[in-house]
Amino acid sequence: MSFVSAIPAAASPVAAAHFAARLALETDCSDVAAAMKAGEQDFVLLHVVGSPEAYARRHVPGAIHLRHAEIDAPRMAAWPADTLFVVYCAGPHCNGADRAALKLATLGRPVKLMIGGVTGWEDEGLAFATGAEPGKLAA
Repeated sequence: MSFVSAIPAAASPVAAAHFAARLALETDCSDVAAAMKAGEQDFVLLHVVGSPEAYARRHVPGAIHLRHAEIDAPRMAAWPADTLFVVYCAGPHCNGADRAALKLATLGRPVKLMIGGVTGWEDEGLAFATGAEPGKLAA
């Protein structure tokens, strides 16, 4: 018996609930890019870590720089209450996106984490924007 099968797989209903919950909390770089390219961006993309200078050097196109430390009720009042936020940080080694997601959820805001962050975006071969503004995703 392998390490893979030593612990039996969960029953299908348990697995379905688990994966549905993950998809309710996470999205990936490819899905974000596809939505943006198709003109279906029904979310606000937040780059939640780093200095303004680091953001200007490289960020996901369309992302607004709003550090997790700056997320609070007055700042978030700029968006309607039902706005979906997608947050990302440097990558799997960074917990800034988790901190931002927790703050947004605590404020009653819909939120998903873009798994992989900057590292995942780069791994997908997707282009970055530069400069102080969000920039656009290349077609």
